[in-house]
Amino acid sequence: MGYTPEEMLKLFKYFSKNILKVDPRHLISNVRSGKGMKLDGAFSSVNVEIAVRETAKLKNMKNIMDLKIPIAIPTVDINQSKKYVFTNLKNTKDSYINDIDIGIAVRSSCSYPGVFAPCDYKEYRFVDGGVLDNIPTDEAKKLGVDKVACVKFVLGTNVKPKGMYNIALKCVDTIFEGLAKPSIDISDYVFDVDVSHASVFNIKQIDYCYNEGYKYAITKINEFKKIIKEDNKK
Repeated sequence: MGYTPEEMLKLFKYFSKNILKVDPRHLISNVRSGKGMKLDGAFSSVNVEIAVRETAKLKNMKNIMDLKIPIAIPTVDINQSKKYVFTNLKNTKDSYINDIDIGIAVRSSCSYPGVFAPCDYKEYRFVDGGVLDNIPTDEAKKLGVDKVACVKFVLGTNVKPKGMYNIALKCVDTIFEGLAKPSIDISDYVFDVDVSHASVFNIKQIDYCYNEGYKYAITKINEFKKIIKEDNKK
């Protein structure tokens, strides 16, 4: 959208307190008369949609086609157990969706199972794309990218999760990690960022994650520049 890393950090801090906020309307809407509680996720993912939509609005953007940089965002329709990709690149395949609100696209892609409720859109029920494609290297190559740099986060084998909630999240992350291995293997460059000491969805650790990513980038920037320079010579 054109935001600097510093601006993105400020925006994330501003919106994060609402993203993981329990909405009574979300709980009430899941009560079924005579059938008890039917909860699709601890939180409604609508606040993710609102945050992205408001951020896009500041840059006079609304639809994914308004984005200037080519993008591919994977998601999964749990009704069909099928992967879809939101992209601003024209593609006629039925698994690609080109015309969609940016907020809905991001919300659909990051509706983490069990934490955020699925995003209902038209006939679809979208959840986190990581369920089938956590690192969409192949999608980048299908859309014409010559070289793919994969940024992944180290899980940390020595970090012991405590409590049912953190254990469940660690299990899902481990599954995602296993599914991502084929994508990592076909990536041209892989950058591992170690934020294993940060708890998933703990907004108090935003600065820690940002600083770790920044320090890693500084140590790798010359290497990355060299790679780009060598590729341009070919």
